[in-house]
Amino acid sequence: MTPRELHDDAIVIDGLIIAKWNRELFEDMRRGGLTAANCTVSVWEGFQATVDNIVKSNQLMAECSDLVRPVRTTADITRAKEEGKTGIIYGFQNAHAFEDQIGYVEIFKQLGVGIVQMCYNTQNLVGTGCYERDGGLSGFGREIVAEMNRVGIMCDLSHVGAKTSEEVILESKKPVCYSHCLPSGLKEHPRNKSDEELKFIADHGGFVGVTMFTPFLRAGVDATVDDYVEAIEYVMNIVGEDAIGIGTDFTQGHDKNFFEWLTHDKGYARRLTSFGKIINPEGIRTIGEFPNLTEALLRRGFSEAQVRKIMGENWVRVLKDVWGA
Repeated sequence: MTPRELHDDAIVIDGLIIAKWNRELFEDMRRGGLTAANCTVSVWEGFQATVDNIVKSNQLMAECSDLVRPVRTTADITRAKEEGKTGIIYGFQNAHAFEDQIGYVEIFKQLGVGIVQMCYNTQNLVGTGCYERDGGLSGFGREIVAEMNRVGIMCDLSHVGAKTSEEVILESKKPVCYSHCLPSGLKEHPRNKSDEELKFIADHGGFVGVTMFTPFLRAGVDATVDDYVEAIEYVMNIVGEDAIGIGTDFTQGHDKNFFEWLTHDKGYARRLTSFGKIINPEGIRTIGEFPNLTEALLRRGFSEAQVRKIMGENWVRVLKDVWGA
């Protein structure tokens, strides 16, 4: 089987895409052979604005139903593969949209939300992000974790502080994830996770999606798809081949204003970080180039079975554990 044949046959899941929603994006997902993706519909927005985002996203998906389908269960991922479409999982990068209402968790589950990051870079009612002093999971946060477990929404810890992350991992009765992270063993950065943190989440049944966001990669903006594969291999050597997957953090189609919004607290307050030039690794600059990742993994010496796990099978298994279907 050639690399392209393997890619076309495999389940390919991206654990985090925050690209600009439009038909062009969905067309590129099809070019890249993407079976499903966790697509961000909330970062700094509260309840009402997030519902509005979901309404617009539902409308766009209905208009592009020849290319995409909604995903609420892992069976929907299988159906997307059979239909030659990309399954869209709604995800949040912040629990802010729950506001102070535990009941909103189930409402968003009913609207199709399957993955929620507990905090985005800073403090919220649940806990603390990775860019400020970490006070850990709040009492309300423990109730939110329990409710997310009950309704079947996965807890994501990618932008979450180390102490809050540890406490969510211990509190959750279901597997939790870093949907998009890189190892600080290759590059020190507040968003990257230490070997100890990676081992801890895996030892507690959790999951790691590896990102290719170049500011966090060792080679920075000069990174290639092979540098991305180096990071995948580094993480796999810590967490094992069953607890790892892809979470690119594709920001395709967005402009400078979007990154200004992302890098300020609440989207408008103090500046938290600055990325400079944003460019994806050579060889996987766009979602349409996803097949190059399969080829690069094989070139690095990963077995066909390992490549299938990394590219999507592991995500399917862990999502089934959390979603219950």
